[in-house]
Amino acid sequence: MKSAAIIPAYNEEKTIGAVIDVLTQCSLIDQIIVVSDGSTDRTVHIALSYENVEVIELLENRGKGGAIKAGLDHTDAGVLLFLDADLIGLKPTHVAALLQPVLEGEAAMTIGVFEKGRVATDIAQKMAPFLSGQRALRRELLEQIPDFDLSRFGAEVALHRYVEEHNIPVLQVTLPDLSHVMKEEKMGLWKGLSARGKMYWEIIKYAAKINPHPK
Repeated sequence: MKSAAIIPAYNEEKTIGAVIDVLTQCSLIDQIIVVSDGSTDRTVHIALSYENVEVIELLENRGKGGAIKAGLDHTDAGVLLFLDADLIGLKPTHVAALLQPVLEGEAAMTIGVFEKGRVATDIAQKMAPFLSGQRALRRELLEQIPDFDLSRFGAEVALHRYVEEHNIPVLQVTLPDLSHVMKEEKMGLWKGLSARGKMYWEIIKYAAKINPHPK
């Protein structure tokens, strides 16, 4: 079955190249798509410098859900891999650990959880693994979620809710020595905290929308 890696990226010029470098080494991946979600730095320029990478440039920021939907519309792959564009320490073994269970039919979706990377990111993922941006899944899961492109930062929440409600098999995969750049590091403390607060608000808002009357 054909597989495609979709990388949503917003101003990730410092890390996007390293992520692409690893993906180009992975024989399990048939197509690499970088979706620039309104980036104003060199993210697009760097991604375009790779011969076998397809780049979608969104001129306005649509949020993660919108960027993922743009990537989905650009491929017919039956298995999709999603990775954050700001990963630190990504290796081909991480990619294989996420993809193989889905390609081999062991799970409909895998979720990657950091381990032995950095304390702050390890703890955050262990507390809420369903928010991880590292995952592989069968295409039909996304296609069956209504208005997924409107979920913005609630993309992972939407996926988690769908598989939970439909008892779809999900496998949690440990990703050792992997981490990502935190918003406070990218933008400075106060702007980073503000951006993090906005992200959490989008998640909460979308979660409330899809489950207005929790039990």
